[in-house]
Amino acid sequence: MQPVFWHWLIAGILLIGAEAMLPGTYLLWPGIAAFLTGMVAYMAPSLGWEIHAGIFAALTVLAAVGGRKLYARLKSPASDAPLLNKRAAQLVGTIHTLDTPILDGYGRMRLGDATWKVSGPDLPTGSRVRVIGAEGIILRVEPAP
Repeated sequence: MQPVFWHWLIAGILLIGAEAMLPGTYLLWPGIAAFLTGMVAYMAPSLGWEIHAGIFAALTVLAAVGGRKLYARLKSPASDAPLLNKRAAQLVGTIHTLDTPILDGYGRMRLGDATWKVSGPDLPTGSRVRVIGAEGIILRVEPAP
């Protein structure tokens, strides 16, 4: 049976639909190629299945290479917000008030809706402190002026 244009269009739709359900972009490029092959088959219906298969293979490679270049161009080399998911690092340099005293080098401090463990010199409750660093989930603090 000779494939006609709508075979390629259906294949393209199925591949792109399957891509929507799977991670990655593996089926996107053959889906685009199948859809474009269907358009070529519609415009030139006298081409044989061998030519269709060759066009599909070439368009798949071109779509994959073009997509890779597009992603590389769109991908930012450096983030606009390097501390986006580093909450402790975002707090460095800020000044806060201790909720509990720092005894034997450790205490706690409430920031927003979270309570943080802090380390620093022994200080009483209510002292103002500056965050000078972070070690994992522990904030290093010093007395603030």
